[in-house]
Amino acid sequence: MDIIYWIIIIACFVVSFIGLIYPIIPSVIFIAVGFIVYGFAFGFDNLTILFWIIQLIFFVILLGTDYFTNLFGVKKFGGSKAAIWGSTIGLLIGPFVIPVAGIIIGPFAGAIIGEVIVHKTEFKKAIKIGVGSLLGFLSGVVAKGVIQAVMIAYFLFVVI
Repeated sequence: MDIIYWIIIIACFVVSFIGLIYPIIPSVIFIAVGFIVYGFAFGFDNLTILFWIIQLIFFVILLGTDYFTNLFGVKKFGGSKAAIWGSTIGLLIGPFVIPVAGIIIGPFAGAIIGEVIVHKTEFKKAIKIGVGSLLGFLSGVVAKGVIQAVMIAYFLFVVI
């Protein structure tokens, strides 16, 4: 039975990494579910208050990473809140409209559309802002991947 529990825990962690590419999947929740499954299966003795506090800090950082990396990318390239909102909407809709490529095209196109519609920004400048949004998104994916890996590594360090 232990093997089945570990398969479920590992599957939760794998799904959390898939959530980096498909942001509709809540990565944070799948990591937490993996921890909770471990606790119910093997006991919460190893998962001390310190463990949960450290993981909570990582959860908060993980949740803010998407927003702040996108904000930084858009602002760095001269965009506004309209580009940030457009990028976020494009990020959520893109993978459904254009599977696989939509994850890249969505935030880029969303930022451009947001800037052009709301602020009547010149198209050339809007493209530059779209590139900033895309770079912000991609750097966010990398940062979230590292944070998730650290969270999982700390979990394994505590329980093994």
